Amino acid sequence: MNDTVDKLVIFLAKRDGIDKLVKTFQYVSKLLHWHVQTTHPAAAARAKNWELASGISRKAFRSGRFLTGFNALRRSPGPFPALAVLSNAGEMVYFFFDHFLWLARIGVLDAKLAKTMSFISAFGEAFGYVFFVAIDWIVIREGVREERRIVGGEGIDDEGRLKLKKIRVDRVMRVMAMAANLADLIIALAEIEPNPFCCHAITLGICGLVSAWAGWYRNWPS
Repeated sequence: MNDTVDKLVIFLAKRDGIDKLVKTFQYVSKLLHWHVQTTHPAAAARAKNWELASGISRKAFRSGRFLTGFNALRRSPGPFPALAVLSNAGEMVYFFFDHFLWLARIGVLDAKLAKTMSFISAFGEAFGYVFFVAIDWIVIREGVREERRIVGGEGIDDEGRLKLKKIRVDRVMRVMAMAANLADLIIALAEIEPNPFCCHAITLGICGLVSAWAGWYRNWPS
C-alpha cells in the first residue's frame, strides 16, 4: 500500500502525470454528460462544466510545452531524423497554437479566433502523431526481427535474455504510445474534418480515456 502511495506521489509530481489525471476527468465527464443529458439535465450541465474546466486547465498547464519537441530534436533526433523532425514539428505547432486557443477561450483574445486556432492546433497534432506512430511501428518491427534472431539461435545466454527483456519492455511502451497517439489522432480529426463518427461523444470519450490511461501506464513509476 505504501509503495503504491509513493508511486502515486511521484506520478502526480510530474507535469505529464497531472495532465493524464485531469484528462481522465475531462473525458469521464464528457461521457457522463452524454449519458445523462436527456434524463438528468442538471447533472448533465454540471458534467459539462467539469469537462470544460478540465480542458481549459490542461491548456493552461501545458504552457511552454511546445519547447519539448525542440529540446528533443536539439538533444538527439534518434535513428530516424527525418521522421523525428516531422513528428516533433507537428507537435510543436499543436502546443504553440494551443496557447492562443486557450487565450481565446478564456476571453483574453477575440473569441472568434478560437475556431481558427483550434483547427491549426489540431492539424499540427494530427500531422505529428502520424509520424510518431510511424517511428514506433518501425522500431517495434525491428525489435520483433531481433527477438526472432535471438530466440532462433542455438542457445540464449544471459546477455541474450537481457536483450529480450529490453526488447519486450520497449515494445509494450511503444504499443502504449501508439494507442495514445492513434486515439489523439481521432480526436484531432474530429476538429479538422467533423464527421458523425469522430465527433460522437462516445468516440471522443473512449479515445480520450485510451490516451489518458496509456499515458498513465507509460508515466507510472516502475
